[in-house]
Amino acid sequence: MNWLFPLAKGGGSAAPLPALTTLQQQKQRQIESLRGAHASIAEIQKDVEYRLPFTVNNLTININILLPPQFPQEKPVISVFPPVRHHLMDKQGVYVTGPLISNFTMHSDLGKIIQSLLDEFWKNPPVLAPSSTSFPYLFNKPAGMPPYAPQGFPFLPPYPPQEPNRTMAAVPVAESVSSSYTTDKPAAPSYGLIADLPLPVPTAEAVLQVGQNGFTYKMPDVPDTFPELSELSISQLTDMNEQEEVLLEQFVTLPQLKQVITDRDELVKSIEELAKKNLLLEPSLEAKRQTVLDKYEQLTQMKAAFEKKMQRQHELSESCSPSALQARLKVAAHEAEEESDTIAEDFLEGKTEIDDFLSSFMEKRTLCHCRRAKEEKLQQAIAMHSQFHAPL
Repeated sequence: MNWLFPLAKGGGSAAPLPALTTLQQQKQRQIESLRGAHASIAEIQKDVEYRLPFTVNNLTININILLPPQFPQEKPVISVFPPVRHHLMDKQGVYVTGPLISNFTMHSDLGKIIQSLLDEFWKNPPVLAPSSTSFPYLFNKPAGMPPYAPQGFPFLPPYPPQEPNRTMAAVPVAESVSSSYTTDKPAAPSYGLIADLPLPVPTAEAVLQVGQNGFTYKMPDVPDTFPELSELSISQLTDMNEQEEVLLEQFVTLPQLKQVITDRDELVKSIEELAKKNLLLEPSLEAKRQTVLDKYEQLTQMKAAFEKKMQRQHELSESCSPSALQARLKVAAHEAEEESDTIAEDFLEGKTEIDDFLSSFMEKRTLCHCRRAKEEKLQQAIAMHSQFHAPL
């Protein structure tokens, strides 16, 4: 049966849970193989996206593994960031398109494929390619890949949609703030306000005005009738309707507008005070920024030294490998044999006394046989090791 019945507390049975399908089981095996082969891999999205950092020749590359919904029946999408030039990459230097991916089947081992990719990068280091600094999955995705459901963030207010053909008016900077602080640094980008638009009329549904920074402002209630207008005559109302100046004079006397102006002035004052406090914090911020830069420089130097030592360690391990030692023993045994043959020829030609011949000849022959015995023992050990530890 394809149902699992976990026992609930007290002897009852809980609701049945569906067992994993064959495709899901194969997908989990591939993910377990990936994690088992690479302990430093990071899970970006469970069962969907994984990222593996890799450093070669002072270049840190992030290998991104994207698993399609029908994986492993579908091939994984493997990309790198930043883009690099390599014979296994596409023309843009983003996606891996070599035989490692094109020959992928549901019976392949994803962990070994990523390890083979790392080995190839180590043997033939990639070169950084000029490209965009955005991550490849930020604004585009591979062709044929179905879109995933977007992640919602209910705690952030929605960003208001931008409408075309709106004029932008620059916002003046307060003189008190600009005069208190001068710098040679590049100026921050200027922002603008939407101008030349009619003022919106507050309604019951839009009483609260929420800014992009989460600040909430409650608009004053607008009455349905204005008692001040009921005391005016028809001629006064007609003049107010025909003359804009008279209408504005009456409009600015409304208590609701006075309240909005007062609130605006208080808000501007608080913003200026906050800006002054921020300017006072700039020296400490600059000091911490310089500290971070110094730490980063120190990190860069330590990283370069680490990469140099890693390269040296790799060279030493290669020179001390069993196969290299076996080759050296074979050459040394051959040299000792040639030296003993030379000593024997000199003795036959009468160039060496018999006592000198026996001591030197026996010494070289013994050294030759010892080296050959060690070389044969090492060869047997290598054969036995390769039999029980087959390379990936």
